[in-house]
Amino acid sequence: MHLGKAIRMERIMNRNNGRTIVVPLDHGVTVGPIYGLVDLRETVNLVAEGGANAMLMHKGIPRCSHRAGGKDIGLIIHLSASTTLSPFPNAKTIVGTVTDAIKLGADAVSVHVNLGDEAEPQMLADLGRLCSEANEWGMPVLAMMYARGPKITNEYDPDVVSHCARVGVELGADIVKVNYTGDIDSFARVVDGCCVPVVIAGGPKLESERDLVQMVHDSIRAGGSGLSVGRNIFQHESPAKIVAALHKVVHEDWDVDAAMALL
Repeated sequence: MHLGKAIRMERIMNRNNGRTIVVPLDHGVTVGPIYGLVDLRETVNLVAEGGANAMLMHKGIPRCSHRAGGKDIGLIIHLSASTTLSPFPNAKTIVGTVTDAIKLGADAVSVHVNLGDEAEPQMLADLGRLCSEANEWGMPVLAMMYARGPKITNEYDPDVVSHCARVGVELGADIVKVNYTGDIDSFARVVDGCCVPVVIAGGPKLESERDLVQMVHDSIRAGGSGLSVGRNIFQHESPAKIVAALHKVVHEDWDVDAAMALL
């Protein structure tokens, strides 16, 4: 691995276990300034306090969330965007460059691809091109890989999720983010098909804290490398506490009951 990439990977992943807790804060482009994403500096402070490894955001937000001092946290710049105001919300377009991320002092970039959408060819071309460009600079790429389109009947189907993850790996991503398939055995199949770390998405706001902790716990048991979860963290009544509980599960192998005791 390129030395620069190896160093940056250690800034967003635990160097001892290769796992990570990423908190995406990119939802403002998609849906606007929703609860939890109004005061970005406060949100970043809270997730850093809880022990998150990295935050993920668009290129314009670091100026609103930069912190002097406090607990260190990695920075991932998201390069894809679409809005719910568009008739084509699943068609992601590239809105930044690897150079933008370097100038911001970022530790990685991320790209979102929705397989099955009519715009899939362009999203795949963008992912492949950006992985090549990022590799030249030693910049890690996190690929958010989902199946969303008219032919997709179940985006959590293990075969579908495995396919999504493998596409990200084959086009050069250093970390892939996918849906959790619902159980340990099926998610282990997803992980087995990848030679890079696999992290899970949080999806819509879950019914309970325990559902989130259980999902993360089971994904780790299946061989996963952690999580990239947004709303279930930044919209929690205490983001620092839920991150702290997840930190125990991801980085210290706590069981669900022990982690829930922190909450």
